[in-house]
Amino acid sequence: MHLTKLLPLVGLTALALTGCNTGPNTTAAAAEQEEWVELFNGEDLDDWIIKIAGHPVGENVLNTFSVQNGKIVVSYDEYDELAGRWGHIFYKEPFSHYRIEVEYRFVGEQVDGAPEWAIRNNGIMYHAQSPYEMAIDQGYPACMEVQLLGGNGEDQRHTSNLVTPGSHAVYQGELRTDHIIESSSETYHGDQWVTAEVEVHGDDLAIHRVEGEEVIRYSGMQLDDGTPLTEGYIALQAESAPIEFRSVRLLNLEGCMDPQAGNYKSYFVADDPDSCTY
Repeated sequence: MHLTKLLPLVGLTALALTGCNTGPNTTAAAAEQEEWVELFNGEDLDDWIIKIAGHPVGENVLNTFSVQNGKIVVSYDEYDELAGRWGHIFYKEPFSHYRIEVEYRFVGEQVDGAPEWAIRNNGIMYHAQSPYEMAIDQGYPACMEVQLLGGNGEDQRHTSNLVTPGSHAVYQGELRTDHIIESSSETYHGDQWVTAEVEVHGDDLAIHRVEGEEVIRYSGMQLDDGTPLTEGYIALQAESAPIEFRSVRLLNLEGCMDPQAGNYKSYFVADDPDSCTY
């Protein structure tokens, strides 16, 4: 066969292979393309809900949370002392299956009156109760926590540990009721930027990653009373340590899992048939 007649046939075969197992509106490449969403728009906190212990929902006590130079900033510049004012800022809607990634760095000095264990210590709270359900004096939402720790300049200090405020999890096949389970991460001293991620599959699985490397995984996330934690809010913590977040983004892992649909994604782990489009 003449080469010029063979080439179109080869091209059509390659195209068919590229588009196999997907619907008419979804190519294989599109199905694999991750669609991350920026939860923080870099300009304001309109999509976020503040809750600080001892104060009603929405009250930004002493400007604890602000946006500066395109970053979410936790600052205690207007505080004389902490006085038990543990703070959290919640994204406006809950999720169940997803990956949440933040870029953070610790800056400045701890506020007066805070405990020593809270030095360079904040967190990403996930599967958290609604801020509107929290009692006025409640310090922490019931949730799972990815503990963010900065180094003290000398000692080993893992970050992205598992902390369990009002909750438990199954770690290495055992239901653990201790409050902190340490990760295997490196220690990050100084004011350097660090990327932390948690991948969550309902109450079936959670994986913490730091700088792209897995540092801990567990399952069976549940409240103290055994109620499974399958979904909830995401919050960033203000636990007496000044910190900045320059990126907060989310990849939803729940969606249409029908390969014939136009919005099918190969990385979804939880099916939402009602979301399918054809």
